[in-house]
Amino acid sequence: MAEQRILSPAKPEAGRLRTALKLLWADKPATVAAVFLLVIVLCAVFGPMLLEQVSSRQNLRGRNAPPFDLAKGWLLILGGDQLGRPLLARIVVAASNTMAIAAGAVLASMLIGSALGLCAGYSRGRAGDLIPRLADVIMSFPSLLLAVIVLYMLEPSVGNIILVLAITRIPVYLRTTRAEVLEVRERMFVQAALVMGASTPRIIFRHIMPMILPTILTIATLDFAFVMLAESSLSFLGIGIQPPEVTWGLMVAQGRPYLTTAWWLSFWPGLVIILTTLSLNLLSNWMRIALDPTQRWRLEMGGRKNV
Repeated sequence: MAEQRILSPAKPEAGRLRTALKLLWADKPATVAAVFLLVIVLCAVFGPMLLEQVSSRQNLRGRNAPPFDLAKGWLLILGGDQLGRPLLARIVVAASNTMAIAAGAVLASMLIGSALGLCAGYSRGRAGDLIPRLADVIMSFPSLLLAVIVLYMLEPSVGNIILVLAITRIPVYLRTTRAEVLEVRERMFVQAALVMGASTPRIIFRHIMPMILPTILTIATLDFAFVMLAESSLSFLGIGIQPPEVTWGLMVAQGRPYLTTAWWLSFWPGLVIILTTLSLNLLSNWMRIALDPTQRWRLEMGGRKNV
């Protein structure tokens, strides 16, 4: 009996994971996207530990080395940059800063925006009218222009870039969460919990939050791609991460003067940005279907056909 009590909580979690994997396998493009993103995450976590010294080692004899020349070593399979540093190693190491900035900005904006949206949506008083005006104020400035102005005044460090990008994305989560809460709070199960004397925090986190969480997660997946592109744009303009730190956008900017003679300096990091963004969009589309009970049957039927 003791063993059953210990093992029983793990069975539902294992079943949910198995179901999620089956639904993912039913969507082949989303499966490929998930595998690619897993590789990118592994590069971001372990890349600096394994290849940081190699990525910064200069070799002037290998300046602008062409790609696919295996005679110079497997690290130069994608070519070398203007200082002879291997592009493959630099792309792997740059994944750490790029993913850290995108993840930090999305997480901060999601937490702050969702919390404000919950308060604005559930509150029937003055807070419900004042908080949405904050989103209107932020959205009145173009997000990229606001980031450019702030980063010109502040030091373009990782923390400042995360802060600026997070501020510009708060209205997305605030307005979406508020709209979802305004609709959910009028449903019968919320009214029943209110009549039975449930407290406001219990109603919000126990009854409302599980209903709107799938929408927030889907938006966060799409927003991750947008923030990554915004960071790449800032680095391309020269106000993002500064050398000796490196991101994919900075690598594209550094290769711009050599586009006519060494196109691979900008092509490979740009290709990684495109593939990562595409993978996030495919995974977001899969999440939207998998988390919607009215649409999930498409994946379930696809999984049965494959079996």
